[in-house]
Amino acid sequence: MFDVFYTGTKPGLFSHEKQCESIEHATQLSRTRFCWIVTYLADYTGWDWLWEPTPWQAHQRHAWPSQWQKDSGTYLIPKQGYSDTNYHTAPTITRLTSQCNWTTDTELEQSFDFSWHPDPTDPPFVYQFGTQHQRTGGPRYSTPGSNQIKFVDQIHANVTKSTAGMYIIDHLDGNAVATSIEISQQLPVTQTVRYFDNYQDTLKRIAKNAAGNYEWIWICSSVCDYTKFDFSWHPEQWQAGMLHVFASDGEKFGDTFFMHVPTFTTRINQYELLEWYDINFVATTVTRRPLPVISHNDDCHVDTIKNSQQSAPLAIYTNCNVEINQTPCVPLWQTKTKTVVPLAAGASAVIVPREAQLHIKNQVYDYPYINKTQKHLIQELPLDIVFLSNGEDNADHNWERLKQVVPQHSQLHRINGIQGRVQSQHAAAAVCQTPFYFFVPAKLFVNDQFDWNWQPDRLQAPKHYIFNAKNPVTGLEYGHQAMVAYNKKLVLATTGTALDFTLEQAHEVVPILSGTAYYAQTPVSAWRTAFREVIKLRAGLPDVESEYRLDRWLNFNNTNQHIVNEEWSRLGAQDAMEYYDAVQGNFDQLCKSYEWSWLASYAMLKRNLL
Repeated sequence: MFDVFYTGTKPGLFSHEKQCESIEHATQLSRTRFCWIVTYLADYTGWDWLWEPTPWQAHQRHAWPSQWQKDSGTYLIPKQGYSDTNYHTAPTITRLTSQCNWTTDTELEQSFDFSWHPDPTDPPFVYQFGTQHQRTGGPRYSTPGSNQIKFVDQIHANVTKSTAGMYIIDHLDGNAVATSIEISQQLPVTQTVRYFDNYQDTLKRIAKNAAGNYEWIWICSSVCDYTKFDFSWHPEQWQAGMLHVFASDGEKFGDTFFMHVPTFTTRINQYELLEWYDINFVATTVTRRPLPVISHNDDCHVDTIKNSQQSAPLAIYTNCNVEINQTPCVPLWQTKTKTVVPLAAGASAVIVPREAQLHIKNQVYDYPYINKTQKHLIQELPLDIVFLSNGEDNADHNWERLKQVVPQHSQLHRINGIQGRVQSQHAAAAVCQTPFYFFVPAKLFVNDQFDWNWQPDRLQAPKHYIFNAKNPVTGLEYGHQAMVAYNKKLVLATTGTALDFTLEQAHEVVPILSGTAYYAQTPVSAWRTAFREVIKLRAGLPDVESEYRLDRWLNFNNTNQHIVNEEWSRLGAQDAMEYYDAVQGNFDQLCKSYEWSWLASYAMLKRNLL
């Protein structure tokens, strides 16, 4: 058997093994043709100590691999020296676990294999291992005499436990206790702190409390669910001084923070906004708890929001029966980020921050921060459609046209033959099941491009929405004889005490063409329609727009040869101006034009029209 030498700790393999300072020293001391160089960190069970090389390999140093490297630190060396090294691929020598040269700053799973060693032929390095979270943070293997870092990316250690403190921000949503229970499965909760109106002031208060007690702290929020969150996470070493922010439902301005307390306490007062701090936005996302849903039957949200006792920082207000499966994450960092978020085109479902309640008086738009980028998450039910006719010559033709262009999923109703403008409008409202509905007058030939999925804005106060119609006689295009999206409650509350039924309640003009109003099919219809409209326009003076429209009704000469009864329309306008002057604009006298029976009598008297 050949001589056996070792460096460092004695392996205790043989009684005749000797310590040496180097390979050269071993060859000098060797009394045999070859000598073994061994290490106490290897398992030599079953090793063939009688092995020797073939004659043509006798000049080489022979090295065997470990489970980690091609060179395990075990050699057979010729006494006369060697010219090169022959690295064998087998057998493999198993390196043993050792804490020598290892340092670690975190609690690791026992599964990490500390038998790892560097290749002895490599230059000296400090070998940095990563964790399941980062490239750094794991154990370090330091080769004596080196401070140069080399990252080991193929192997990582699993961190099992954080040593940081734990604070919970209570958003007064009733979930602070549940959050504490979820977190306590991994870390004890240090303290619960009430949320200020922004995260910057809240975090400053927490950091002040933690200073001197903790170097690192987790800061969690009661709005989030931490059942599956891994609190063993840690930052990269070079990120130590940053504030680490975890996304909430994919929103990078999230509600979970990892803070280096001394750094944050020293630096935060330099920044006006938390967003300006040195932040690491961590892609790992935390699930927010579902928002509370406040359902109501009002046609708009204003009164419900004003009168609700909303404790949660965010809530969904809805007056539709559509299931809400997806909600965007509204950041709670500061007032400007806490936006009202409509989830549908007509805002039948809307996320409202608690702070908005103090601002809203007449409409949700009293609150200045509104985000409409998410208004297509919910598909709202279409408005009912009511077609109102009362003996018009073109009523059946326009009704058939309406049935052709209305989508199949819309509810279509027809009201016919009801005397009295107020009575007919109330009858139209009564048949509808939706809080708003499209009202289509019989004289209107609807536009085939009209969007029947249009919705009223439920962030506003209740009102009617008046679309435009084209007048083929005067060439005007405005709300006269146009489609109206009526608010059902307002319609039923209207008693007809004003000159115009629609304008008696709050209203808004929508600049969308609803169709063409063919009102001059007969002399009576042309005269009656012009008479009523001009009475309203004359009563609205002084007004630049009304003056322009009056002039068109009274003086416009249409060059289109297909327009019938244009002259009767102009006569109706002239008779209305004459009547207005005759009664000196007396409101009660003007209101007679509200009823068709009076109009019929006056048309007979004035123009012998039946």
